[in-house]
Amino acid sequence: MADTDKTAQAQEILGSLRSSIDNIDAALVHMLAERFRCTQAVGKLKAEYALPPADPAREKSQIERLRQLAVDANLDPDFAEKFLNFIVKEVIRHHEAIAADRSSD
Repeated sequence: MADTDKTAQAQEILGSLRSSIDNIDAALVHMLAERFRCTQAVGKLKAEYALPPADPAREKSQIERLRQLAVDANLDPDFAEKFLNFIVKEVIRHHEAIAADRSSD
């Protein structure tokens, strides 16, 4: 097979893989949006009942669960934990803002 044919074939495969990556990225964004929709509802419920914005026991349990899921999926569990910590930090920030809004009413 000539080098130009190999290059064309590689470009075709690359395009296909990138298309799949784009689809996965879109799915991730939609899943994150749905997750934050749910956590906003949790934040409102917590604020209504004066519950703390953070739940360290739940967070610890979720981290352990996610790390195991990562191991099972052949994903670096440290990366999975960092990713979850990033999301949890943002969720807590949202919950604190909801609580602050609720207390100023």
